[in-house]
Amino acid sequence: MKSALLKENWIITDPLRLKFSDQDEVRIDLGAERLLAAERGREKIAVEIKSFLSESALFDYHAALGQFLNYRLVLQSLEPDRILYLAVPLRAYEVFFQRPLAKASVRTYEVRLLVYNPIEEEIVLWNG
Repeated sequence: MKSALLKENWIITDPLRLKFSDQDEVRIDLGAERLLAAERGREKIAVEIKSFLSESALFDYHAALGQFLNYRLVLQSLEPDRILYLAVPLRAYEVFFQRPLAKASVRTYEVRLLVYNPIEEEIVLWNG
């Protein structure tokens, strides 16, 4: 995902660390999956990258959606000009995100999707 953003002339900044309160700091260090902050011109985005590699795409999505909603809440409070995207691999988008529940959830919760091809290291679709 990082390479795909670089190919589109985004400047990747350090992973975001946002302190919501004295007890709540969002430290995004998810190993292979992390929230990257990127800036391109005046546009500011944050990207939560998910691989959807487990046996249950629905389980992966439940976890990703919960993180996405919490990250968006923190960003709206601390960096309201930064737009949050959920990055998903092309295969997951073609299979899981075409299912009725996923479509309804993305629409209802206003999840912005960034679909990437992990082999070609390129962004296929900005949705939202």
